[in-house]
Amino acid sequence: MADPKGFLTTPRQEWPRRPVEERARDWDEVYVPGGLLPIISEQADRCMDCGVPFCHEACPLGNLIPEWNDLVSREDWRAAAERLHATNNFPEFTGRLCPAPCEAGCVLAINQPAVTIKNVECAVADKAWEEGFAVPAPPDRLSGRTVAVIGSGPTGLAAAQQLTRAGHTVAVYERDDRIGGLMRYGIPAFKMEKHHLERRVEQMRAEGTRFRTSTTVGRDVDAAELRSRYDAVVIATGATAWRELPVPGRDLAGIHQAMEYLPLANRVCEGDLERSPLSAEGRHVVIVGGGDTGADCLGTAVRERAASVTQLDIYRKPGSERDEENEPWPTYPKLYRLSAAHEEAGALRTAPAARADARLFAASTLRFEGDEEGRVRGLRLVEVDAERRPVPGTERTLPADLVLLALGFSGPDQGDGIIGQLGLGLEPRGTIARGPDFATNVPGVFAAGDAGRGQSLIVWAIAEGRAVAASVDRFLTGGTSRLPAPIGPYDRPMTV
Repeated sequence: MADPKGFLTTPRQEWPRRPVEERARDWDEVYVPGGLLPIISEQADRCMDCGVPFCHEACPLGNLIPEWNDLVSREDWRAAAERLHATNNFPEFTGRLCPAPCEAGCVLAINQPAVTIKNVECAVADKAWEEGFAVPAPPDRLSGRTVAVIGSGPTGLAAAQQLTRAGHTVAVYERDDRIGGLMRYGIPAFKMEKHHLERRVEQMRAEGTRFRTSTTVGRDVDAAELRSRYDAVVIATGATAWRELPVPGRDLAGIHQAMEYLPLANRVCEGDLERSPLSAEGRHVVIVGGGDTGADCLGTAVRERAASVTQLDIYRKPGSERDEENEPWPTYPKLYRLSAAHEEAGALRTAPAARADARLFAASTLRFEGDEEGRVRGLRLVEVDAERRPVPGTERTLPADLVLLALGFSGPDQGDGIIGQLGLGLEPRGTIARGPDFATNVPGVFAAGDAGRGQSLIVWAIAEGRAVAASVDRFLTGGTSRLPAPIGPYDRPMTV
């Protein structure tokens, strides 16, 4: 490490956010442009180079974190970019969207604030593009083998890039009109501007990857027929079957799934629409679900000038310190975190019913209430205890004329035809069954990402894409593969 006392002398400092009043008026990323470079070398100096880096174990990609921390502390950006890209195809995505389990596993986090690993990663990735280090890497020769990748989210793109670079001819099929999957239409621009995605897609095109947009496999193209045209198929469709809320009044107009609402707002940013048909402007919005998708809805509704926005979380409010008994280091703890969207909602006081940041914790929905025309007008809730049992005397009604359900996803959509047309086996929870090499019960067909794992994090999605590429490469060549396989399909995050 460049400074052996850095972790003792330098306090943790994160990428500063723009003022709330400024950023809530636009869709640009919430962080101060260029705000990382003045602080990032000293922040990288805080890395202890601890010898047994648990950040490696916490990160499914196995990122070489101490190595590129040291290089950043010395401002050797080219070498840092090489080490970062050695394990991660898309560090500018994870540097913005990943919740950073690596920081929870940082040895320094045992008794101090962790190293700002995520910020360092993002700075290296952005510097690589700025300095021209992220150049296309086409293969020296082609193998003559072909692969179809279904889905262009982080798993599909990682798999496609790895297989293309190995010399195979790869075509990515995407049902939407643009490449990117959830990153394109599910993630708001204020979390990741889409130019980051566009330049990676252009890099992949230059390397030889082919893209087929507006093509829904299972409907526009028969999945079995597609399998007959390619030597191998990778299913990376994600977990798009959203969870429902079966309570009285669910059929009222004005109640929508988060993934019906967010894509329309993203299309406004893309210039496809002048105004979202589900715009929150002037409406009382209640978001059911306390996760990241709910926070994305919150930040979007704030920018659409909602009359009020409240987010319901069925769990009790977590503490600000790690519970060493139930969530010991280096596991990822459930802590009270203030996302940019919650900071905005709190500062702008969007939720009169909530105390600080638009969230109501330990709140369960009982029913929706509507008017004579069948439109939702209120949400009846009750407080619950740690066992999710209603607390007597705590019922109340929130005004609501737009309700967004952000309850997560159960697995791949079985209505698109892919599973039935290929005859794929399923796990009891609805995900695609696969063996230790990511192979399904159909020869030559592999499943990766949330379609096989279930709803997970972007860093796990990229790791699965890299790992399935190695399995496909071995299948196509009939031998070993030089592609890395950072995880197996049964690997899971560290837990107690």
